[in-house]
Amino acid sequence: MGPSVGIFDSGVGGLAVWREFARLAPDAPTLYVADQAHVPYGPRPPEEIRRFAEAITRFLLDQGARLIVVASHTISAAALWPLRETFPDVPFVGIEPAVKPAAAQTRTGVIGVLGTFGTLNGPLMARVVERFAQHVRVVPRVCSGWVEQVEAGLLEGEEAEARVRAHLDVVLQAGADVLVLACTHYTFLAPLIRHLAGPEVSLVDPAPAVARRAAEIWRAQTRG
Repeated sequence: MGPSVGIFDSGVGGLAVWREFARLAPDAPTLYVADQAHVPYGPRPPEEIRRFAEAITRFLLDQGARLIVVASHTISAAALWPLRETFPDVPFVGIEPAVKPAAAQTRTGVIGVLGTFGTLNGPLMARVVERFAQHVRVVPRVCSGWVEQVEAGLLEGEEAEARVRAHLDVVLQAGADVLVLACTHYTFLAPLIRHLAGPEVSLVDPAPAVARRAAEIWRAQTRG
């Protein structure tokens, strides 16, 4: 197989990034790995996530990947910098909670960050909040069960609404008018979240920005 772009996540969530990347760079060959044997990653210790991420990266490189996209907040938080140290000649694109644009958009001064335990309780989240959100109130919410819900394809209907409301209502009641989707799985729940949150609440999904960055690097590689 020729040079390609490797994209991976614990499951189907990273397909949100892949979809945008494929739209921006339709001629780029891609390899996508969903580690569904170990999904969800959110509750797992960082050391275990790093081990999984390194193994997947080695597989993608063996298959000819020249660029690796870590299409997961949880994996990026736990493993992105270790991966860059282990594979110094490989370009990596990771993802972080999109707190900066959310803090700039809020009118109420309150933003909600919806993510996994691993993302919201790690040092990456703390650094992002310290850098970009000191002037607003940040309400993090670990949305337990949402990853499994997306993996099961439960994206609409009464049961799906009840599961989403269980976490969403807490953040909305705190006054958040901007919600950060800090898990790529949650992109697939975005239509339902928008419906339940109402038109006064905005969503920030970083998947398109990550895909744009990956496409820029791929174009630079192919031009070279």
